Parts: sequence; C-alpha cells; structure tokens
Amino acid sequence: MNQTSTKTSLDKTTTSETKAAEKVANNAFVKADNTTKQKFYDFYLDEHQNMTCRRLHFAGSSFGLIGLAKSVKKRSAKPLLKGIATGYACAWVGHFFFERNKPASFKFPLKSFVSDFRMYGDVLRGNLSLKDKKFDKVRSN
Repeated sequence: MNQTSTKTSLDKTTTSETKAAEKVANNAFVKADNTTKQKFYDFYLDEHQNMTCRRLHFAGSSFGLIGLAKSVKKRSAKPLLKGIATGYACAWVGHFFFERNKPASFKFPLKSFVSDFRMYGDVLRGNLSLKDKKFDKVRSN
C-alpha cells in the first residue's frame, strides 16, 4: 500500500511537471510568434509613412468592408469583388504615386492583408495617425 501511494504521488508530480513544461513551451511559442508578427507590422508601417498613402489605404479598406456588407446583404459576390478591386486600386495608387514603393502585398500577400486591417483598426482606435506619424502609438521600438 505504501508503494502504491508513492507511485501515485510520483505520477501526479510527473504529470504536473509535464503540464508546466508544456505551458512554458506554449508561451514561448506564442511570444516568438507575436514578436514575428510585430516585426512584420513594423516593416509594414515603414512602408506606409506617407499620410496620403495611409489615407488611401484606410479608404480602400473601407470600400472593401462596404463591399463585403453589400455582398452579404444582396447574397451576391459582385459587390465584394468591386470592393476588393476598389480597395486595392486605392492602395496601389498610394504606393506608386505617393509612397513611391512597391506594395508589400506583392511579396507577402497574406501578411500584408492582415496588417492592412490591423492598421485600419489602429487608426480607428487612435493608435495610428492619418495626420502625422509623430502621433503613432503602435511601434514596438
């Protein structure tokens, strides 16, 4: 009986240690993943220093969201496609004529799409300015 209780005690200790190790490993993975996301977002913001370019991105994302809403309401893909086309047209005009760089979406389409809506949310929350970059609050620096 004494050996059984000792074995059960060891099993519980091993199980709790394993769970603790898994938790640390998962947190390290999440932290590393967040660091990578933040580095890309910092790069993305570096590609959007010009305020006209940012404003065009904001307008383009708004057109895309309006297209999505109309598409759901009408149960048709046409408004969504128009919204996406208009959104990308706004963004590309911003890059080619004002920012004078290539859109990040050419090399990193998914990361750029996510970062564009992160930037959109940051503007809505007041963490990213459309007036002057000195008012930005989202840098990891």
